[in-house]
Amino acid sequence: MSRQIVVFCFDCGQQLGFADHVGFRAECENCGADVHVCKNCRFYDPGAYNECRETSADVVKEKERANYCEYFEPGAQAAGGLSEAEKKKQDLKAAAELLFKKK
Repeated sequence: MSRQIVVFCFDCGQQLGFADHVGFRAECENCGADVHVCKNCRFYDPGAYNECRETSADVVKEKERANYCEYFEPGAQAAGGLSEAEKKKQDLKAAAELLFKKK
């Protein structure tokens, strides 16, 4: 039984649909960006070692280029353009700016 996979392009935010899996060479139909990339993966975390929460994954230097990582799983972060770690970082930065804002 096939399942529909939804991915949001890390680059333009376009919603993309795939049957069964995201191919290694898949591209965004809107902007042409690679889809099977770290920035579209649920394990992508800029605050983690190697920017990846999957400890068994090989090191990937170019997070926006297609790769052959077998641990790739589409993430939901692109729906708003930010991962949970990036949202938290922005929230902390905004709180710090408010705290130190000159009156």
